Amino acid sequence: MLPSIFLCFLKIGPVTFGGGFAMIPLIEKEVVERRKWLETEDVADVFAVAQSVPGAVAINSATFIGYRLAGTAGAVAAMAGVLLPTFFIVLLLSVFFLQLHDHPKVEAALFGIRAGVVALICYAGCKIAKTAVVDKTTLGVAIAAMLALFAGLHPSFVIVGGFVLGIALVAWRARLGLKTEAKPEAESEEWGYMMGDGI
Repeated sequence: MLPSIFLCFLKIGPVTFGGGFAMIPLIEKEVVERRKWLETEDVADVFAVAQSVPGAVAINSATFIGYRLAGTAGAVAAMAGVLLPTFFIVLLLSVFFLQLHDHPKVEAALFGIRAGVVALICYAGCKIAKTAVVDKTTLGVAIAAMLALFAGLHPSFVIVGGFVLGIALVAWRARLGLKTEAKPEAESEEWGYMMGDGI
């Protein structure tokens, strides 16, 4: 199991341009679809926790996933896999960057990469929304969180606020005798949560 975890993140690490959130579609493909180690909901939870603690999101996410799969040894294997290629790539680039950073082709490549990263993050957001936003209640929480982020609130406070609000909403629904249950992903293909059963 450990070699598989290491090789999986060794494959993901070199192509994670634009920060940790660009990892989401890559992890979705490798960890969820191909290897069946986790569910999409689990990946969303991992990235929520990874964003709320100090450190790089990419390293935190890899470490959490590795730990969930194989304990401490799995965490070390995943972290090593995601770090090693990045370390050597940055080391190599640092040697040549001062000579190449003004080169038109390098500038064009970076321009294209930045645009591609936006698409990756949007795609990942849509995939996670299908499992995280399951009714009108969770849609409202998502909209409130988005507004808070655009207002300049730190992401950590948004995550903590979602945590507290989620507990409060579940307790309130339980008091009203309502069940809080995520719908299967198969039912969210048309994003039916827009007309869901939430409050």
